[in-house]
Amino acid sequence: MDLSHWIARHADFTPDKAALRFEGQAISYDALHRRISTAARVLQTEHGVGAGDRVAFLGANCPDLLVLLFAAARIGAIVLPLNWRLAAAEHGYILRDAAPKLLLCTAEFRAGADAAVATPEGASGAEVIEVDAGWHGADEPARNEPCAGRAESPLLMVYTSGTTGHPKGAVLTQGALFWNAVNATHMHDLTSQDHVLTALPMFHVGGLNIQTLPALHAGATVTLHRRFEPGPVLSALATDKPTLTVLVPATIQALIDHPRWAETDISSLRMLTTGSSIVPLPLIEALHNRDVPTIQVYGTTETAPIAAYLRCEDAVRKIGTTGKAALHCELRLVDEAEADVAPGAAGEILVRGPSVMREYWHNEAATAEALRDGWFHTGDIGHFDEDGYLIFDERKTDVIVSGGENIYPAELELVLQEAAFIAAGAVVGRPDARWGEVPVAVIETAPGAAPSEADVVALFDNRLARFKHPRDVVFVDRLPRNALGKVLKYVLRAQVANNRT
Repeated sequence: MDLSHWIARHADFTPDKAALRFEGQAISYDALHRRISTAARVLQTEHGVGAGDRVAFLGANCPDLLVLLFAAARIGAIVLPLNWRLAAAEHGYILRDAAPKLLLCTAEFRAGADAAVATPEGASGAEVIEVDAGWHGADEPARNEPCAGRAESPLLMVYTSGTTGHPKGAVLTQGALFWNAVNATHMHDLTSQDHVLTALPMFHVGGLNIQTLPALHAGATVTLHRRFEPGPVLSALATDKPTLTVLVPATIQALIDHPRWAETDISSLRMLTTGSSIVPLPLIEALHNRDVPTIQVYGTTETAPIAAYLRCEDAVRKIGTTGKAALHCELRLVDEAEADVAPGAAGEILVRGPSVMREYWHNEAATAEALRDGWFHTGDIGHFDEDGYLIFDERKTDVIVSGGENIYPAELELVLQEAAFIAAGAVVGRPDARWGEVPVAVIETAPGAAPSEADVVALFDNRLARFKHPRDVVFVDRLPRNALGKVLKYVLRAQVANNRT
């Protein structure tokens, strides 16, 4: 069976129950089932989408992305959600790599979609269709037609950057999303009586897979916000009374900083889930002080993402940990030789389970490096406490997590390398009270050159998303290097954090 079977069965059991709420409108399970059935037919008959074809989506949170995902599941096609915060050139690279047959977009992002397809990087021939223009036609009675999608069929491809500077498409099968939903159900004690508020972007697996899809698997109701804004989220907590939501540290801080935080009734939340980076304890304590148990989840794009989590009953007792291995996952901590570390020692976190990605799209070398003997090598460092609860320590790679977004220095450093006035450049993260971390560029100038900070920052215009641009530029005579000439980023991080270079 394919994943759209979830919606079909709930349409049979509870046809009139609200599956989705969006901008004042409710979509019942029966109506959602009909939209999915119609969309699958339109994709096949009008656009020639078949099993294995890719369909990209560019837009803020809306029901159309979920309709597309379940319709693609029926067909056996693959959905490629694009991060709308990226620049056109970044979208173009992804489009060229994935070669989607269609690029669906909301009206808000039509210009960006056209720009991405038109870039040299994105010359993929993808047809651009506005979903706001009734792309799936009028809803028709659902039909029980043969479905090409199976548990082993790839369904979701999410691009994640890496140390090479170029993003890779992590391919998740329908089975991976199913088992991730089972893990989420156990993590949250999720039932059909729950009401999930989704404000994080669904182009990330965090916004899509930690609660949104699992809620639809359980027959619960999901309220979608186009994007996170603290005022509307507080209003929704007070009036819509959701029982569950997922937020990253930067968005929790934005709620706490809002003038209405103290007076807003958030008592409907039976728990709040957070993660994506090290979560400052004061943020968790602020929620606990409002009687909202706050649990952490650990995972990556490649693990769908749920790999480990804290359950509600441990929220206070084990505050600061990311819990234990998910119900259908295994964890290992290993040293450089890939031997298990001693109890209490730090090691690289490895994950194995049915929710782990199948591969990186058309990248055998990267897949072989990441997936070894069935274990996914996360590149993250952690340790187990005396009770076996995972504590996330740091990232083995140089990734910067800013406001819940991953920023890989290699992407920025590729841009710096092209500038004639730069002899050498490195990018590291600096702790930031609002965003967690922000990128800082450290520059060795070329002989005779005297660029300004503005000259360096301008290099990134129209190349990388705004949130990736350096927040500061530091000029040095020489970058610290080891005997082999490798830049010592741990030295740079300490220097930048202390505002001295």
